[in-house]
Order: sequence, then C-alpha cells, then structure tokens
Amino acid sequence: MPFIDLHCDTLSRLLADRRAGGHDTLRAGPGGHLSLEKLQNSGYLLQAFALFVDKERTADPLAEALAQADLFRQEAEANRDLLRPVLSFSDLEEARARGQIGALLTVEEGAVFRGDPDLLRRFHSLGVRLVTLTWNYPNELGFPNGQRGGLTDRGFEFLAEMERLHILPDVSHLGDDGFWDLCRAAKRPFLASHSCCRALRDHPRNLTDEMIRALTDRGGIVGVNFYAHFLGNDPVSRTADIARHLRHIIDVGGLAAAALGSDFDGIDCPLAFGDAGTMDALVRALEGHGFTAREIEAVTWKNAWAFLKETL
Repeated sequence: MPFIDLHCDTLSRLLADRRAGGHDTLRAGPGGHLSLEKLQNSGYLLQAFALFVDKERTADPLAEALAQADLFRQEAEANRDLLRPVLSFSDLEEARARGQIGALLTVEEGAVFRGDPDLLRRFHSLGVRLVTLTWNYPNELGFPNGQRGGLTDRGFEFLAEMERLHILPDVSHLGDDGFWDLCRAAKRPFLASHSCCRALRDHPRNLTDEMIRALTDRGGIVGVNFYAHFLGNDPVSRTADIARHLRHIIDVGGLAAAALGSDFDGIDCPLAFGDAGTMDALVRALEGHGFTAREIEAVTWKNAWAFLKETL
C-alpha cells in the first residue's frame, strides 16, 4: 500500500543528533520514527519534511531553519537513489515512476521569515512548498492555537505572496481566529497538515467540525496527527484512535478530506503500531475498523496525491 505523509520533524531531530555527536543519517537513522529505509519498507510515495524551529529555544530561528535546509540538501544529494525533492507535481510523478520517495520541504514556524517577504522567496528557491504559519507562539504573521488574535497585516501579505508562489498555507497550529481569517482571505486551497478533530478530543490544536467543512469546501485536506494527546485519553498512540479521527473527518468533510500527517519525530508518545517502517499495521487496523479498500487508499495516499496535483 503506498503512503503519503504530510508532516514529520525528522530534520530537526537529525540536526540535534549531529550537534550532540551522533551519527544518525536520513537513510538509516535508527534513533527516530522515520528513515528512508523505513519509508521504503512501507512503500511511501512522498514524505513532507519540516524545517521545524522552536523560536523560544532558538537564538536565531532563521539560522536554525537554514541549517536544517542545508542538512536536507546534503541528505538528498547523498541519497539520490531513494529520494527526490519535490518542487512541482511533475517531480512527484517522476519520483513514483523511478521508484524514489518524493520529499516535500516545508517550514513549521513563520517566525523564520522575520516578517520579510524576501526571505519567503528565498526559502521558496530552496525548495519550500508548504508553510505552517505559526507554531506555539505568536509571530509576525499571526497567533497560535489557544490564543486570541488572527492573522496580522503582514500575515495577510504573506498569504497573498504564498499563493502567488504556490506555497501551500498550513493552518495546523494556527489559532481559531487566524484560521477564519485565512479561510476568508485564501483564493486557493489550503490544508491542515497534522491536526485532529476537536469533536473527538477537545484540544485547541484540533479542528472543529465547522473548520473541517470550511477547509474541505475550499478543496483542502486534513492530515491526521498521530500524537496520543490529540487523539484521545490514552498515553499511547493507538490505531483505533487514528481510525476514529479519520472516520470523523470523512463523515464531516467527505472521503476526499482525510489524509495522514503523522508528526513522526515530533511526537514523544509511544506508538502502538511501531513507526514509519511498519505502516502496514495501520492498514490492517483500518480494515479491522470497517474501512473499505477504497477508503484506505484514499486516506493513505490518493487524497493527498490529488490535492498536490491540484495545488503544487
């Protein structure tokens, strides 16, 4: 079964490992949830790799993001046989034809741009095609989940420039006010790369049913996050809870709305089904929870494939 995953934090984990004197590589790094060998084992078509920055623990968010981007470049060059950076949908098609894993580079924390559209364009030239506008803190673009306040004036400017460049706006981590600001202002489809359903787990990081409908009415998709705290009350990430959230998104937004956004290497809970190398266990669990073959194909890769075909 092919897979497309819309979010992971593997690059920041690898960079931290290197700085600590470790030797993990993207190809075979055993220290995390995800490596290229694990992705290959599960049959991935594409993995989105975030340049994730915790701006409150980083002296220079821009420098941190650029360091991760350079690490991505080095790893992509060293693993050309397995990995292909995706700048457009044709790159994804070419990767599939050659048996490679597509790699979509993203930014998770709009503060790395310092409110400067020139820096947004610089990251676009480095291959970034998706931006999570906020993480857990306010920045020049807007306010995060759990806080009042929407997009700033600069945030609206960035949204327009992102759409011009075909950089996908990502509302995961964005506060409710910011979600509705973006929803009203966006002229192209957008997504929630790694979010769950607030109706099932009342957490401000999760989307309300109204948000799910509004996002999917505009051609967007929701990648379900595997973090146990967003899924339910169990401290372990259970396939039953992932299945519940996928089913709820389908019920609320339609079959085309649901996708995967694991947050691998960015979540610290135990995973009942293993890691990126054992995704067949998730497929078996979905079958056990009544998902049809058509539904499983839709949520594991076809919905994200169609979304990227429309938007990249």
